Amino acid sequence: MKYLIVGLGNIGPEYLFTRHNIGFMVIDKLANAHGLKYEMSRLAYHTEFRHKGKQIHLLKPTTYMNLSGKAVNYWLKELKIEPENLLVITDDIALPYGKLRLKTKGSHGGHNGLRNIEELLGSQQYHRLRFGVGSDFSKGRQADYVLGNFTDEEMSFLSEHLDRASEIVLSFCTQGPNQTMNKYNQ
Repeated sequence: MKYLIVGLGNIGPEYLFTRHNIGFMVIDKLANAHGLKYEMSRLAYHTEFRHKGKQIHLLKPTTYMNLSGKAVNYWLKELKIEPENLLVITDDIALPYGKLRLKTKGSHGGHNGLRNIEELLGSQQYHRLRFGVGSDFSKGRQADYVLGNFTDEEMSFLSEHLDRASEIVLSFCTQGPNQTMNKYNQ
């Protein structure tokens, strides 16, 4: 069975440790844990590995956040993976920092990357792992906040949160979404 795990983010060193790039960070954590190297391919950086009999494809779109759907749609078709085996990892300002929530469907919640994926897939019926980045910004400053770097205090806990997110991804692929939600959603 094949899975497509997509971390959302923006390419470029200026975005490396921004809140909006948490999806890339989770994907990188998984790739590093398995000693993987990415290949630049069509619309994304791609790598893959096997885990407990599952073929897991990791993807970091190069389309920038707001056009993430182009890469997701292309790679689902290219790899012949059904949308029920898609997991999109994204930042979420509605959750406190470090809170992780796996969802099996839902609206984009104002997130432009998810909005574009929904538009191009023609459905909200795909799994997403929402990584809480908090909402410590004043009115009208949301874009600056998500495109800003994590604070030193947040960075001190980031590795621990990325480990937990990686566990959730592997559980999603091996145990399925329902068991994973029961175990990890708080």
